[in-house]
Amino acid sequence: MRKVFVETYGCQMNEYDTELVKAILAEARYGFTKDELEADVVMLNTCAIREHAHRKIYGRIHDIKYRRSQKHNIAVKDDPVKFGILGCMATNLRTELLENRNLDIDFIAGPDSYKRLPQLISESFGEGAKGFDLTLSEFETYSDIYPRREDGINAWIAVMRGCNNFCTFCVVPYTRGRERSRSLENVVDEARRLADDGFKQITLLGQNVNSYKHEEHDFADLMAAVAQVKGIERVRFTSPHPKDFPDKFLDVMAEYPNICKQIHLPLQSGNDRILELMNRTYTQDEFLKLVDKIRHKIPNISFSTDVIVGFCSETDDEHRDTYEVMKQVEFDSAFIFKYSERKQTIASRKMKDDIPDAIKTERIVELNELQKDISLKKNQEHIGRIEAVIIESLEASKTKDAYFGKADSNKTVIIRKQGETGLEVGDIVHVHIEDASPNVLRGAIK
Repeated sequence: MRKVFVETYGCQMNEYDTELVKAILAEARYGFTKDELEADVVMLNTCAIREHAHRKIYGRIHDIKYRRSQKHNIAVKDDPVKFGILGCMATNLRTELLENRNLDIDFIAGPDSYKRLPQLISESFGEGAKGFDLTLSEFETYSDIYPRREDGINAWIAVMRGCNNFCTFCVVPYTRGRERSRSLENVVDEARRLADDGFKQITLLGQNVNSYKHEEHDFADLMAAVAQVKGIERVRFTSPHPKDFPDKFLDVMAEYPNICKQIHLPLQSGNDRILELMNRTYTQDEFLKLVDKIRHKIPNISFSTDVIVGFCSETDDEHRDTYEVMKQVEFDSAFIFKYSERKQTIASRKMKDDIPDAIKTERIVELNELQKDISLKKNQEHIGRIEAVIIESLEASKTKDAYFGKADSNKTVIIRKQGETGLEVGDIVHVHIEDASPNVLRGAIK
């Protein structure tokens, strides 16, 4: 039995895809190891979104090859291990990966080709030929595969794949293809199986998850059906697009107590001209009205967001618009990135990345400082409240005399131990919040 080592980079969808890959390879009688130095096959499931992601992958491959040669006392070229690149980078950089002699990759597979992995791996050992399958499917959803998951609290379920939005900065439509959704019944069946396996929380995944559509069912129908699965105590979803928040969906969120009252609502920019250049399909005013509508229907909602600074031709005044929107909305947390070009995107073909890095740095520092102040303010509002917290670890990473958990709002909660006995990972406890920082809440079980 050949042993496989898989390392995952990037988003939650990649984490889910790795679980699919493990299920497919287990069915083909491959084993798994957590030690890349002992593996017969090393696979890196990659991301094409982050800046310089390919450099990290190249460096990781060279590092593994060198350390294997040192441990086994052989030349790198004599190591029989096979290397494979999976995921978005495989699709985006196919030619470079296959022709780079310094990397010496044996096979690559795109996100829609994982069922071909047993064959690609077998061929790499048998014939020694470099194999690849980068087909983008209009139909593949892997609905017939039950992922091989690690034990834990949360389980991902990819309810749809691909994206039709074509934001000009984003490579996903080119690396993962067009949108297609699984049936509601198929997703609910997986949720039931997960509940039987002991998972307490489910996160529904999609590149644009709230555009889910299968026959007569929309995302609101799906969320309601999953929320009714016995044993599932929390339901989350990511990542949505602001264009797909009809009243029906917000009503479902408000109705079901186990649907977490937290939304990741990507802003990207607060300026209308930049939003149009990004092809985001909403204006500043429309975004702000959506936030107001959501807060009216779900008053205790928690918001997180994504922001890109220094997009092509962004002026100081346009950056200031983003600052003012963030100040007005008061997101609970924000992921703020410098813009950088990605191959194949519309922006890389038709626009110029013309904002100096020093200015991008100034802008990202300014927004991060603003968000830190807002996050502290929002978290301090929880002091004195009782929060329902799901325990994810019986020891916090830096404090062994505390539990680590997540509130409904997805805020991290450090729970001071008071001699409790019998608590287990997955238990939901009621915590009196005593203190707060920009990143965590602290308290004790009431």
